[in-house]
Amino acid sequence: MAESDGVVQAAPKPCGHGPGHACTHAHVHDGEIPAFDPAALISARGVSVIRNGRDQLVNVNLDIHEREIVTLIGPNGAGKTTLVRVLLGLEKPDRGSVHRRRDLRIGYVPQRFDSDAVIPMTVERFLTLGSNESIDRIGSMLKSVDATSVRHQQLGELSGGELQRVVLARALLRRPNLLVLDEPVQGVDYSGEADLYNLIAKLRDEAGFGVLLVSHDLHFVMGRSDRVICLNRHVCCSGVPEAVAQHPAYGRLFGAEAARAFAVYRHHHDHSHDLAGHPHPAPASDEPPRGDR
Repeated sequence: MAESDGVVQAAPKPCGHGPGHACTHAHVHDGEIPAFDPAALISARGVSVIRNGRDQLVNVNLDIHEREIVTLIGPNGAGKTTLVRVLLGLEKPDRGSVHRRRDLRIGYVPQRFDSDAVIPMTVERFLTLGSNESIDRIGSMLKSVDATSVRHQQLGELSGGELQRVVLARALLRRPNLLVLDEPVQGVDYSGEADLYNLIAKLRDEAGFGVLLVSHDLHFVMGRSDRVICLNRHVCCSGVPEAVAQHPAYGRLFGAEAARAFAVYRHHHDHSHDLAGHPHPAPASDEPPRGDR
């Protein structure tokens, strides 16, 4: 494993499958991996992870830029959390490499945060742990996530939504230019989910950081993401939400009914988009526009 100039790269390894296994994916060969994007906050190229002889990730490429919300979707066991751990440097890939921009600062909201109700700790105390931030700035962060009212409450007394906002405030204290959230709405009720996703988009607009979001909540993320990456150990499809919702791989993973339901992320005009977001005219139709029905 080599690491230099912000790049973590794995040494090439054999497939890792047992004898006689018929590999169904393409291996990475010289010249097949695109160059790193120098403008990206973080990039992955040819990232593969093998655990106990099984592929967890296969030849994953991605880039995340400032001011964009990229959402990672996929079924359980698709490798979403593994990919996040590789990007964060918590886990090393067996093949491929990750490039992090020199000035990268990551704020991380984990999939699950359990506070110990036995150990009394206020929200304010939690936010000061391991930090030299002023009380005023901590108050400012709580205000930015609409959690000022819980400042002096015990962590163990908070609802799921309140706790997630506090953990988000802690991530923002790092002044991140990349915010990573792994299933941030676990334990949050339905109305709270919408509020939290709207808050993330609002914070992105105000601070200009990039966002990597892992989520199962397709009905929310398809309308609140700039790009969607559909993962099932490898990248099945990626692009703007409207195009991904209509991609055959999306339908295979989530079902035809889900594909139809979530394809409602549409602009109210007479064109659709390819995966890159480029518009092209919609086919002619004798039906009236559906946007206002």
